[in-house]
Amino acid sequence: MRLAREIIRDKRDGATLASADIAGLVSGLVAGSVSEAQAAAFAMAVCLKGMDRGETVALTLAMRDSGRVLAWPAGEFPGPVLDKHSTGGIGDLVSLVLAPMLAAAGAYVPMISGRGLGHTGGTLDKLDAIPGYRSRPGLERFRRVVRTAGCAIIGQTDDLAPADRLLYRIRDVTATVESVPLICASILSKKLAAGLGGLVLDVKAGSGAFMADVAAARKLARVLSEVANGAGLPTSALVTDMDEPLAPAAGNAVEVLAAVRYLRGEERPERLHEVVMALGVELLQLGDLAVKSGEAKARLEKVLARGEAAERFARMVKGLGGPGDILERAGAILPAAPVRMVVRARTAGRVASIDTRALGLAVIGLGGGRRVESDAVDPAVGLTDLAGIGRQLARNDPIAVVHARDQASGEAAALAVALAYRTGGMVVGRREDGRGPVLGRIGGKKR
Repeated sequence: MRLAREIIRDKRDGATLASADIAGLVSGLVAGSVSEAQAAAFAMAVCLKGMDRGETVALTLAMRDSGRVLAWPAGEFPGPVLDKHSTGGIGDLVSLVLAPMLAAAGAYVPMISGRGLGHTGGTLDKLDAIPGYRSRPGLERFRRVVRTAGCAIIGQTDDLAPADRLLYRIRDVTATVESVPLICASILSKKLAAGLGGLVLDVKAGSGAFMADVAAARKLARVLSEVANGAGLPTSALVTDMDEPLAPAAGNAVEVLAAVRYLRGEERPERLHEVVMALGVELLQLGDLAVKSGEAKARLEKVLARGEAAERFARMVKGLGGPGDILERAGAILPAAPVRMVVRARTAGRVASIDTRALGLAVIGLGGGRRVESDAVDPAVGLTDLAGIGRQLARNDPIAVVHARDQASGEAAALAVALAYRTGGMVVGRREDGRGPVLGRIGGKKR
């Protein structure tokens, strides 16, 4: 390998790096021969000068190969190995319901998820609200649950893409998180290390997303899809709306309860259901479990209607240490906050816009997320019954319910929620033309 400082110098000056140089730098970071200071300088050079498609693919593969790459032999797992990834949002509980739906439809879903990032919720934080659930099991238990339940949602293990964990921590404190090549390599190296046969990306756009601009979200979706396919992973992407919460609940236990209600058929919010089905259709087609979108949709609706998806969720929870009766007793099992407050509309009119990011920050303020990495998360707190854009309200109509640990934090959250809603006038954002939450599709098979 060339000296790390020479590779950094080349990227600093805008040169295109050879795959061997990128691989050497990544392996050196894991081995300790490349210092954190050098890794930080490299990240900043990439952030400022960018990477072309070939370089980004090379970085992704090098980070994948920095640790163990899982295999799912067909004799043991006789179906396609599929997964989805979301860039994060508010009320985004899609993974909790889609993974068991895919499993019931014939796929295997070894989903490696993350914790909350910034104002957005994390799938692992939600699952940690289930008493006993082990989000970081041993590899053998992970494989056993994928085999028996068809799906398992866990956190990144120490031996999967360790270079990503090291580089992300450096990026987080050096203002280089937003670099598109580094985002791509971070997301995709973990998915490639999971040994997937197909991936669908859910790239959010709107006030509750990291990328508020639709054009920027489309660009990221396109680059992610092209890099993933270039690395040998069949991938498509959807751009979806995050100008309002995807589900009318935001928090950890409250979202798990909403997921159970969805799987049991008690409540399936329209926007959530549309995104779940769109992602599921993409994945069934990628995995050759359906040829046409209509066939895929019918298959997903069938596993929901028959309760097969709910049964897979229960099997996954039990297999990973949670209670076996989560479907029947979710309301009693999940932690509940002692204080509940109804938030009411300050003015009459139709809900014209929502500062969705402010809702995420309100959950963090309640203790349902992290201000710093070391913060403990209160699984019980959050928001429910969130009114959506377009809802017609009279003054003092309820727009949300705050679930809080104490009166003071509840009152602060209630004020933040009230201020996040604007009523009257023209509906702004991408709902004004009557379209649903799916804003675009990139790649994938013909429908």
